[in-house]
Amino acid sequence: MDFLRLLAAGRCGALDTFFSGLTYFGSEIAFMAAALLIFWCVDKRQGYYVFLVGALGTVCNQFLKLAFRIPRPWVLDPDFQIVEAARADATGYSFPSGHTQNIVGTSASIFASRKETWVRIVCIVLMVLVPFSRMYLGVHTPLDVGVAFLTALALAAALYPAFRTESAAKKTVPWLLLGVAVLCGGYLIYASSLARCDWPAGSEDLSNITHGLKNAYTMLGALLGFLIVYIADEKKLHFDVRAPFWGQVLKLVLGLALIVGIKAGLKPLLVSLFAGSQAESFVRYFLLVLFAGIVWPLTFPFFAKLGRKGNAA
Repeated sequence: MDFLRLLAAGRCGALDTFFSGLTYFGSEIAFMAAALLIFWCVDKRQGYYVFLVGALGTVCNQFLKLAFRIPRPWVLDPDFQIVEAARADATGYSFPSGHTQNIVGTSASIFASRKETWVRIVCIVLMVLVPFSRMYLGVHTPLDVGVAFLTALALAAALYPAFRTESAAKKTVPWLLLGVAVLCGGYLIYASSLARCDWPAGSEDLSNITHGLKNAYTMLGALLGFLIVYIADEKKLHFDVRAPFWGQVLKLVLGLALIVGIKAGLKPLLVSLFAGSQAESFVRYFLLVLFAGIVWPLTFPFFAKLGRKGNAA
């Protein structure tokens, strides 16, 4: 807490705004956008690598959160002031940092996959500044950030050999997807058992464990969805990610817009259908992944043709 107080003493409006914006690079939406950018527009093998590092990291991160149940800094010290703009996105237990896990895992896997100097520089900058932003904003301690940082790096390094070549990926990706899904299923059972404990109504613990249970359903749905996507692509689709620059831009922007729209539109329908059960997150993310990996790629031949005549002339 002493380091967080030191950072808090140096806060100012400009830095508050800068780090409040920067910290969103560690959010779920940013991870989803980065993974789909790679998967749709760059290289499917690298896309699976980014996704699996993130998925396994999230399962480990969420398990540690529920195992240790360490409160947020402002709960540990009620006199400690955070940057209020960061409070709404700081959900669940504090240890370890989910945003740090996301950005370091994503950046490290992209760093390992790409050789472009500018890409690697951007990855390093994000791996340093986004974790620091979590401490500057006051929503995580150095321990939260440090453990998440090292875990993400270790997972990116451990999974890299499985994606080094196309032949290696073909042998391991379906088993990795299945294996991480099984781990996620184990985490779901653990979170469900905790949720059934007699927590005081409205308590911080009950809220955090409910949040952890929702994340378990979300990740399990996404993992099983990606397993089906992988099998469908290997057996039937074989979609090509190549397209002219403007085709790639439109493919990504329109695809992300549809994903966000479907994600928002499905939620009230599924919440009503499942009577508020957290299981709606499983179905919603399962369907989102099927759309992202099977339905949307059916449009890729159209985007591949954009600008082709102009280039030929």
